[in-house]
Amino acid sequence: MRLAMVVNNINTEVSDYTTTVMAMRATNMGHEVWYIDVAEFDYAPDHYVYARARRVPDKKYRSLRVYLESLRSQSAYQERICATDLDVLMLRNDPAEDVMDRPWARLAGINFGRLAMQHGVIVLNDPNGLTHAVNKMYLQYFPEEVRPRTLISRDKDEIKAFIDEEGGRGVLKPITGSGGRNVFLVQPEDKPNINQMIEAVSREGYVIAQEYLPDASHGDIRLFLMNGDPLCSKGKYAAFRRQRKKGDWDMRSNITAGAVAVPVQIDETILALAESVRTKLIQDGMFLVGLDIVGDKLMEINVFSPGGLMSMGQMEECHFCCEIILSLERKVEYLRNNPGSFDNVKLATL
Repeated sequence: MRLAMVVNNINTEVSDYTTTVMAMRATNMGHEVWYIDVAEFDYAPDHYVYARARRVPDKKYRSLRVYLESLRSQSAYQERICATDLDVLMLRNDPAEDVMDRPWARLAGINFGRLAMQHGVIVLNDPNGLTHAVNKMYLQYFPEEVRPRTLISRDKDEIKAFIDEEGGRGVLKPITGSGGRNVFLVQPEDKPNINQMIEAVSREGYVIAQEYLPDASHGDIRLFLMNGDPLCSKGKYAAFRRQRKKGDWDMRSNITAGAVAVPVQIDETILALAESVRTKLIQDGMFLVGLDIVGDKLMEINVFSPGGLMSMGQMEECHFCCEIILSLERKVEYLRNNPGSFDNVKLATL
């Protein structure tokens, strides 16, 4: 299988990223894995998509750090490849990371991925589905009972009225943010400062104001779904609880913001919540998704580059990434055996 990972920037990838873990696992399973910086695509006059790509030398790797060092070294293979030579193109770049400095790059993966898809390449997650999920408003397309009460606006008076209706408590965050950036917990005593909070968030665009969920004091749960179902290996779920670091406020439980990952038991409430979003995710061709859950509510649905699989694998002593690669193999085999029935959305969650 020839697989390519589209990332924001090869030089800013980190060894414990889920993308790195998947890439090394696929390489060690004998597959050819290319990395493509989202800025390195071409659409040529021959109507094909090309990219300047890199991959590690062919050997077994035991260290994620060494794998990345090899990818960036002079020994890495460097070629201008044609997308049609790939079996799978995985869109692992996060548009939110390019909002401020490279707005032109935000949709590049989606747009070039859509063109590659027309030539028979399996593109995951489905680029048309990702178009609908390019910001946090995507959550509003899912059942009301699994969503916190939400206002999306740039009007200060509307936002302040919403917070007042919530008893002076709420969460403010940018519609396009990631990693916990510019996320504020508003408490009743913060009323004199709420204008400054709104201004800080609105500099990035629309503001999401959400009800405060008391269960957030325990952190949130990240649960991976693959092909619409909870990702499992050896009977264990790919999930953990993200606990805020001591002294930090309740809702800011991103690992990148300093939260700590701890084991979690997935109960029937969580499984029922996952089942309630399954139909929509399959309809949108979402192969690999991370759900962020507080209590019985969904805080976010991460469809671009959900992370945490390395931590989950270490805690549960399971190779969740192996299950992902095996699923990709099945999709490629299905397409090879049924060449006339290509449907990217169907293959994405097959």
